[in-house]
Amino acid sequence: MLATIHSDAAPAAVGPYSQAVRHQGVLYLSGQIGLLPAEGRLIDDTLAGQAGQVMRNLAAVLAAGGCALTDIIKVNIYLTDMADFPELNKLYAGWLGEHRPARATVAVAALPLGARVEMDVIARCSGGAG
Repeated sequence: MLATIHSDAAPAAVGPYSQAVRHQGVLYLSGQIGLLPAEGRLIDDTLAGQAGQVMRNLAAVLAAGGCALTDIIKVNIYLTDMADFPELNKLYAGWLGEHRPARATVAVAALPLGARVEMDVIARCSGGAG
């Protein structure tokens, strides 16, 4: 049985998908770009601004699903320019602190709305709404 998870503090799904689904204690979050939740537009055109907003969006959905950042077990990161990798690494380390989930980072040709970065996560957690 799948439970859908939604947070008003993250951008609403704009297609036939959910912000996240939980199955047997595992929360699967859809990809997030740096959209401002209330406005539906990218926060700005910088990697730091967009990555920060991605992380806030993911944290909001995790919280709605009853999870914390330390519950993350896998992160997928999509960059439109691998030259952004060193800066992204610093931002990512600041976001997760000493927590070190598995991770993949790949270069992609383009992302929705011209975003520079997108991330999705998988978390293992027991509580929460949904």
